[in-house]
Amino acid sequence: MDTTLLLPMTAHVALAALLYGLLTIARAPAIWGIGRRADGSNPWAKVEPRLSANLSNQFEWPLFFHVACVLLMLLGTSHAAIALAWLFIAGRLLHSAVQVLTANVRLRGLAFTVNFLAVLGLWGLLLRAAFEHA
Repeated sequence: MDTTLLLPMTAHVALAALLYGLLTIARAPAIWGIGRRADGSNPWAKVEPRLSANLSNQFEWPLFFHVACVLLMLLGTSHAAIALAWLFIAGRLLHSAVQVLTANVRLRGLAFTVNFLAVLGLWGLLLRAAFEHA
């Protein structure tokens, strides 16, 4: 079995783990009182909902990325699949940065489009590989 796609898959898991860590830090003032401002407010109150939403996003469309990668590792990985997997990761990183750090919905949509097309490309390669092995 070719495990080349395991590295971009691990990169996505690392992104999700980072987001969990950041969300924990952002919620610490409200939940544990750690890091509250002198007036008792949470300095991360504005970013916490965006972190939470972005973390939820990591379990939606990326599911199709992981399934395609596992199946491609079983059927055979190509240079195109590796390139698309890393394009997906780059798009995920950009999408996360835009969603967490800005309110720019248009740019976030463009970043998502990169992810969307990369995964569709992986599924196209998967279908081709499946029919070649049939």
